[in-house]
This record gives sequence, structure tokens and C-alpha cells, in this order.
Amino acid sequence: MKPSPSLIPPPPPRPPRYLGAIGVLVLAAAIATALFGVMSRRQSEADLRTWTDAAAVPTVAVVTPARGEKHQELVLPGDVEAFYQAPIYARVSGYVKMWYEDIGAHVKSGQLLAEIDAPDLDQQLAQAKGNLASAKAKEELADLTAKRWRALRASDSVSQQTTDEKAGDAVAQHAAVVSAEAEVERLNALEGFKRITAPFDGVVTARKTDVGALITAGSSSGPELFTVADMHAMRIYVRVPQAIAPQLQVGMKATLRLPQHTERTFTATLATTSNAVARDSRTVLAELHADNADGALLAGTFAEVHFQIPESPDVLRLPTSALLFREHGLEVATVGPQNHVVMKPVEVGRDLGTEVEVISGIDASDRVIDSPPDSIAAGDVVKPAVTAAKVADDTAATAGRM
Repeated sequence: MKPSPSLIPPPPPRPPRYLGAIGVLVLAAAIATALFGVMSRRQSEADLRTWTDAAAVPTVAVVTPARGEKHQELVLPGDVEAFYQAPIYARVSGYVKMWYEDIGAHVKSGQLLAEIDAPDLDQQLAQAKGNLASAKAKEELADLTAKRWRALRASDSVSQQTTDEKAGDAVAQHAAVVSAEAEVERLNALEGFKRITAPFDGVVTARKTDVGALITAGSSSGPELFTVADMHAMRIYVRVPQAIAPQLQVGMKATLRLPQHTERTFTATLATTSNAVARDSRTVLAELHADNADGALLAGTFAEVHFQIPESPDVLRLPTSALLFREHGLEVATVGPQNHVVMKPVEVGRDLGTEVEVISGIDASDRVIDSPPDSIAAGDVVKPAVTAAKVADDTAATAGRM
């Protein structure tokens, strides 16, 4: 018996076709999200590794060796002295009778400065003159005696021996006269030294005696009586360091600055050097000459002597902070190809304070690392910093293209 159609249940409803498509899309989105997360993590790790590697490369300041100025000023202390200066001592002993010129007086050569009263010398001269007169009288008598004995010898009245003795006595008396005359001349010369005179044209810079002072002849018995200085021109003495001395040339000019003339400078010319190095200071003594027609330069003055030293074209300059004191001597770190560090030994010359002269070891085109870390070594990779000067140059170049 067939069931009634009304009692047969209807078939279940079939799902719509779009639900399957949605499931596929959701699954694809999940897979894409997972892949994107994995790729993003890998990219982040790569970026982090790259950043870490870049951060590990030190950034360094780079300087280029500079050439010095055409001239380098060298300032040294100097002593200004008179062109000629003479201390005047007494040649005879006695008392100062009178002095006629005081300090600051302008005197001429031979001008009388003082007189000395020397009674002992006067008596010695009088005695010498008496001895000379006695010697001359003896000489005359000896000459007459010798002539008579030679006449007697002609007639064989006296022996030859006696005649020779009388002739020899005459010669001896003549020598005594010569000696007495020399003594008188010597004392006459000393009499002239009772007058103290100026040895040359100049200025009296010192007077160390007074009327009635006891004077002893010679320079070892006390101070000089006067000092006279010729200051029409001045000598300036400067001690130049041994390293600079070869650059000084006779005839080169220098400028003088004095504490008492702050608004004025003076010109001096290098006249000569000692051509020898002093052991105690390792310096060379240099002598300069300066005209002093107006008398502004005074003997004994301290002066700053400014030299213009020509620079060597082969000498470069670096900041002192670029030097490294290593086991094998002075070195500098340079940036080589592919920003690898190259160490170069250098030889330095003058120390100019914040800079030093480099005689050899680097070229003008080298990129030298300024203030390098102590741990820097050859082969290290560095990143040169962009200096302000480089930025300015790039900016100017960009503006020029616009």
C-alpha cells in the first residue's frame, strides 16, 4: 500500500551556492594575513639588523690638512741696548775734584766729565823729571869721558880695555836717559787721565761718583764713574729657538712693540746671529738694529719682537686633536677607500697651540679623522660626518642649479 503523498516529508533545503564562495574567501584572507604577518616580521628583523649594523659604524669628524698662511708671525722677547755703551773707570787714584756732566746730558767725544786731584801722581812726575835730568847729566859726562879716552888711546897713553869700558859706560848712560824719558812720558800720560772725558758722542746714562770721593784706579776696585751710551741707533738682542733659527735671514725685517709705546711700533733689521746654539737654552742669539733718531728707544728696554717667518710650501697643518700617540710614535687615522680606516705615521714640526705642522706622512688630499677614539684601528669601517662647510657647499651648488 503506497503512503499518501501528504505523509512524505519534503527534502531538506539545499544551501545557497554563495556560502561556499564566502568560505573560500575567508580561508584565503586568513592565509594572506598569516603570510603578511610572517613577511612583515622578517622585514622588521631585516630592518632591525640593518639599523643595528649601521648604528655599530662610528661616525667620525673628518678634516683636510690645511696649508699655512704665507707668513707665520713669531713673537719673542728682546732686550734693547745702546749701539755703543762704555763704562768709564779712573786710570789714576785720587779724589774727585769736580764733575761737570750729570745723567741725561748729551756729550761730545772728548768732552770733560770730571777731574781727579792726584797729588801722589804729581810728585811721582816731579821725581821722574829729576831722575831724567840726572841721567842726562851723567850721559853728557860719560860721552866726554869716552871721547877723551879714545883720543888718549890714539897715542897709546891708555889701554884698549879701559877705552872700551869708558865707551860702554857712555852707552849705558844713554840707555838710562831713554828709560827716564819713558818714565816721564808714562807719568805725563797718567796726568792726562786726571781729566775724565767722553769716549764718543752720546748720553750720560749713569754717574756713580761725587766731589771728594776717593778714587782707586782700575775696574776691580769699585763701580764705574760714568756710563756713556751712543743711542743714535739701537741693538736688539733676541734668543731664537733652535727649530726656528734656520729660517732667519740677515736683512729680514721685524716689528718692535714696547710697553711704554702702546700706540706705536718700530722697525728693526736682522743684522747677524751668533751661528751657535746655547747649551742652556737651546737658542740662537740674534742681533737686530733699529734707527733711533728721535730717541724714543731707551737702553735696557724690554721689547716684543715680531718676526714674519715664511711658511714652507710642503708643510701641512692639522689640529692637535687629530694626533694619536701610539706604540710606534705619532700617527693619524685617515678615511680610505670604502670608508676603511688607514693609519699613517707622521712627523711633526712646530707646535702652534691648537695646530701642529706636519712635515711628512700625509698628503693635502687625505681625509684625516679629528678626535679619533683611542680604540680605532686600521681596517675599521667608519662613517664620515657631513661638516657644516660641506652642507654650505651643497646648498650653494643646489641654489646655483635652480
